[in-house]
Amino acid sequence: MFFKLFTRVSFFLLCCLVLFVYTSCQDRLESQQIVYSNNFGQLDLRNFENGRLFIFLGDTLLGFYNNEEVSVTIPDLPGHNVLKVEIELWVHDSWDGNPDDGVNGPDFWYMKIDEEEVFRTTFSNTPCMPTFCLRQSYPNDYFRQNDPKAGAIQTNLPGLCLFGAFQNYTTRYRISRLVSHNANSVKITLGDELLQTNSPDPLCDESWSVGKIEVTTMVVI
Repeated sequence: MFFKLFTRVSFFLLCCLVLFVYTSCQDRLESQQIVYSNNFGQLDLRNFENGRLFIFLGDTLLGFYNNEEVSVTIPDLPGHNVLKVEIELWVHDSWDGNPDDGVNGPDFWYMKIDEEEVFRTTFSNTPCMPTFCLRQSYPNDYFRQNDPKAGAIQTNLPGLCLFGAFQNYTTRYRISRLVSHNANSVKITLGDELLQTNSPDPLCDESWSVGKIEVTTMVVI
């Protein structure tokens, strides 16, 4: 009887200890503040490097880019230890995703925070058939085999150039990343490594643009 009681008490104390350690180790969001939000409707390219704008389907977008980088520096950040960076990415025309054949891909897109790469993935705009499917890594980091357009928020848009006369060749994504950060300014760089060696006009063959950039500072304890 005493042994059973002791065992039950010990088990209870162990559960309490595990619960205490678990809850004590959880991060808690103390504060957050949106410090930068730009949908380019005001034609605002302050603090951008290689920034340019164009109109697509009535929206003003940052872009469009092929084998290029664009960056924005955001100064005077309030005290924080975490940044949330959200990008609305538009992927145009013939992205081929993961295939590593030296001709069509892989088609990489990446994000850097203060020159450190925090996300690298691939996208595919190709139709997926039972006998032929060029898969992408998004919404994961490279390398993962996900279906084309996985994780997209909109897929029924026409292409921009090569497939401008066809629906379903621009895909829109909302990409969000949390990174540790405490400096009083941040440089966000977006870029690609696109491969289409058999195209006479790579920019028309596949490109990307940005519909919005939003940055939130957070204090997490």
